[in-house]
Amino acid sequence: MQIHRSAHARAFIMLPNALVQDRRLSFTARGLLADLLSRPEGWSEDAQQIADSSIQGRSAIRAALKELREAGYYLVVKVRMPDGTIRSEAHVFDVPHRPGAEIIRQAVQEEAERQARPAAPRPASGVPASGAREALLVKDGEKAPSPLPPEAADGDASAEQQPTARSAGGQAEPEDSPPVEPLDERIRAAALALHRALRPEPRLRLGEAEALALAPLAARWLARGFGAAELAQALLPGLPERIHSPRAVVRTRLLDKLPPACTPERPQAPQTHECANCGDPVPRSGLCGPCQGRPKPVLKVGGGQASTPAGAARARAGLRPTAGRVVSAG
Repeated sequence: MQIHRSAHARAFIMLPNALVQDRRLSFTARGLLADLLSRPEGWSEDAQQIADSSIQGRSAIRAALKELREAGYYLVVKVRMPDGTIRSEAHVFDVPHRPGAEIIRQAVQEEAERQARPAAPRPASGVPASGAREALLVKDGEKAPSPLPPEAADGDASAEQQPTARSAGGQAEPEDSPPVEPLDERIRAAALALHRALRPEPRLRLGEAEALALAPLAARWLARGFGAAELAQALLPGLPERIHSPRAVVRTRLLDKLPPACTPERPQAPQTHECANCGDPVPRSGLCGPCQGRPKPVLKVGGGQASTPAGAARARAGLRPTAGRVVSAG
């Protein structure tokens, strides 16, 4: 027979071989004894409860307990409580003990004394007596305490005599709180857009303070051209069944689903082409007309070469002083 034993870190017991190999006991009695020894201190379970929670019947459990009692592994003693009632206590041993052993009587006596001992009273809550303010501690009984400085004494007296401002209802009026700074218009618009986006989903309802805390994240969406409709499409779909923190869910989605910023495209300059042979500008890639053998176009200005001298004469005449003289345009 090969024995396979495992190392256990917790939830295990150690039993002596004399117990598990005691052939005077039936296997039912030995199994029941191992079950009882594995229970924690103070475990309460009678024979009927043991039988109801196992495949053994009540008669088999009673017979097994009788075997354990006769062998000295199981003992039931009667303990009289301080109020006069009698309680049965079961003792289980991993080494056989006789019912009249001294250890049993000592254990029962200690338990009875512990039960009869009055419990320590619990201290009641009260108000600490600190004494009057003038009752200063004196180190030396012959020396009197030094008096307070006049400035401090006058300040305390004025503080005590100064009445507290009260309202007409008799309650003390609160001190003037610092003025609340007006919200940035951009943050206010972002908070409103966030409320509109989350309105269809009751599980994502946010308070005013939560919405203002998340408004800077929503403002980044608005700055990139997205509104409440785009926020709703990003925040509402695919929500879990149970939401424990609506603020955390909204914050995570505002950060993770933020679209990238769209940079405006710069207009491209028109592409120019040059003749592959002479380098003159051409509307499209390739050779210009003269390089292809076509005649170069002549730019016609005025009447051509015949009218050039007449035009030059008129230009010179126009540059001369013309006081009192009219030049005909013929």
